Amino acid sequence: MIETDRLTLRLPRASDHGQWARLRQQSAAFLKPWEPTWSRDHLTRRSFSHRVHAARRAAAAGTGLPLMLIRREDQILVGAITLDNIQRGPAQTGTIGYWIGEPFARQGYMREAVTALVYHAFTELDLSRIQAGCLPENRASRGVLEKCGFKYEGVAQSYLQIAGRWRNHVLYANLRADRRGRTDVG
Repeated sequence: MIETDRLTLRLPRASDHGQWARLRQQSAAFLKPWEPTWSRDHLTRRSFSHRVHAARRAAAAGTGLPLMLIRREDQILVGAITLDNIQRGPAQTGTIGYWIGEPFARQGYMREAVTALVYHAFTELDLSRIQAGCLPENRASRGVLEKCGFKYEGVAQSYLQIAGRWRNHVLYANLRADRRGRTDVG
């Protein structure tokens, strides 16, 4: 569990399903352009139960940290963030991905969560590099990454299937001992 001024970042629980499914459904039009195609059972309790178990396995194995973003003042779920693909040894790296419910967008919650998770990854998990990718036209996500100290590194061609199509992604990284100057990406 990671605490910030306004959020608790914690592993998902079975009891989160109702809030999670409602927020995802309410935010579907907002989220779907940026995400892989949802499966038919995406919002079901059974599918969510698999997510909960997979999150616990990944955290226990040290390969991932899928976290819910819970607003502390009222215990409302606002989104989620995952540190995934954690590699040890000479790499000491991981990849983050995240989503925010539409009612909570542009309120600084994701910036707060990314900052906290990166700090945790560097100080508690001893990672050296955190990577992230997003669609080039996703200005909001790019802004979050840049405000959180991530630097633009390039474009990955046909990186992920988003909304049913292979899409290029802009890649960013945050390094524990970053000595690179600020980058201004148009």
